[in-house]
Amino acid sequence: MSATSVLPAATSPWPVLALLLNALVWGLSWWPFRVLQGHGLHPLWATVVVYGLAALAILAWRPGAAAQIVRQPALWLLALGSGATNAAFNWAVSIGDVVRVVLLFYLMPLWSVLLARVVLHEHFTPHTLLRVGLALAGAAIVLKPEGAAWPLPRGLADWLGLFGGFAFAFNSVMLRRLAPRTQEEGRAVAMLFGCVLVAGVLASALSAGGVAPWPPALQAGWAWVAVAMAGAFMLSNLAYQYGAARLPASVTSVVMLTEVVFASASSIAVGGAAPDGRTLLGALLIVGAALLAAVGPARWGRGRRRPG
Repeated sequence: MSATSVLPAATSPWPVLALLLNALVWGLSWWPFRVLQGHGLHPLWATVVVYGLAALAILAWRPGAAAQIVRQPALWLLALGSGATNAAFNWAVSIGDVVRVVLLFYLMPLWSVLLARVVLHEHFTPHTLLRVGLALAGAAIVLKPEGAAWPLPRGLADWLGLFGGFAFAFNSVMLRRLAPRTQEEGRAVAMLFGCVLVAGVLASALSAGGVAPWPPALQAGWAWVAVAMAGAFMLSNLAYQYGAARLPASVTSVVMLTEVVFASASSIAVGGAAPDGRTLLGALLIVGAALLAAVGPARWGRGRRRPG
């Protein structure tokens, strides 16, 4: 997008509303994934179907985008990071407590600090160390069960949420590194293809080992849900691109934190248990770390990016 198309944020509410739409889609995405799981489609296979449809739609619109992956081998790292992010997140919210998973996923600022030091050679500052401290304290409070001595993940969903946040941070670092020498549609196709590849490999291995079922026969009941999800993710991606291009990175990052609110509220609304005081305290610390990453002097990038 050219600089001349970027509008001042104060002229219109649409950029913020566009980002809210993106956060809403992702905050509610756990529900259709569980619907697909109820039809016998494992979350990993659902990821393959949904992101495969979205990738095909983009390739039909921009046929030359796939060639960029061949010309830029570094995009494969972006693809793997994106694939790991979405496979872990989609699987986690389908089987675990949505509020816990989303909070553990949003430990991303902690991983970002560490990865930026290793990959981008950024130095630690008092600001970044404060973010790390807040994120670690929040994670310890959320993870520590009653009566246990150590704050450890209590199941597969917790581990997936933690790993998904780490992969998301890696994906963000790679986006920052590759943005100057790659085009937007090439990065988008790489990320979507990575989702299909990583989820497909994992799903095939689990199904071959008898751990997960193979995809059921095509039925209208779940096929239309998958098509609708692909359309929703495509729309949310366009909304994100529109909003992020017209707002400061700090505003974008803060608005996107509403995903935590949408996910938590929707989970409670459909019968999930309301978070207890311990979880709420941990949530405040984790979200506080994310807010510091968004508005503090050590922020980097143009806000968060992931396919969808």
